[in-house]
Amino acid sequence: MAVVDVLNTKGEKVSERQLLDELFNVPASKSVLHEVVVMQQASRRAGTASVKHRSDVRGSSRKLFRQKGTGRARRGNIKSPLLRGGGSVFGPDPRSYAYRLPKKVRKLALKMALSCKLKDRQLLVLDRMDLEQVKTRDFVKIIDTLHIENALIVTDAKDKNLELSSRNVPNIKILRSEGLNVYDILKYHNLVLLEPVINDIEGRLLP
Repeated sequence: MAVVDVLNTKGEKVSERQLLDELFNVPASKSVLHEVVVMQQASRRAGTASVKHRSDVRGSSRKLFRQKGTGRARRGNIKSPLLRGGGSVFGPDPRSYAYRLPKKVRKLALKMALSCKLKDRQLLVLDRMDLEQVKTRDFVKIIDTLHIENALIVTDAKDKNLELSSRNVPNIKILRSEGLNVYDILKYHNLVLLEPVINDIEGRLLP
């Protein structure tokens, strides 16, 4: 069972926290992590590409000229795909690219991502991160003190002051514990957890 230092916003050690091996000491598998990240990216695709088919084009349904006797090809109405301004034949329609992997696979990938951050010494645990007001300068001062530049900060509850103060800071993302996911953990160099978040993670991932 690993033990990590719990720091305050000044970078001072205030306590220690034990991390369960079932969550933070899981061997990583590139294939499992890849599958889950691809699933997340597929679910984020808009899938809004669309064209107008023959029945969607606005126009008269009158036959342009008679079937025989003109020497020209047979022609229906002006909405034919062969004519300029006509409908599309095999164009895309709105669709969803989302799919779901088994819950056990998603949980396993999340454990692997957390374990990788701890193994690479990119995991930081804070006792709390409170801001008295919405002030980007105060937030930047805290992350400079902690020496983090590219980080995902996970909170246990909604913190309006923290979320608004950090929204203009590049390479920093504030995420609530219920939204913790593999893609964001791997995207950012450092993972910063508030101490209560560890209890949320244990309740979410342990059987």
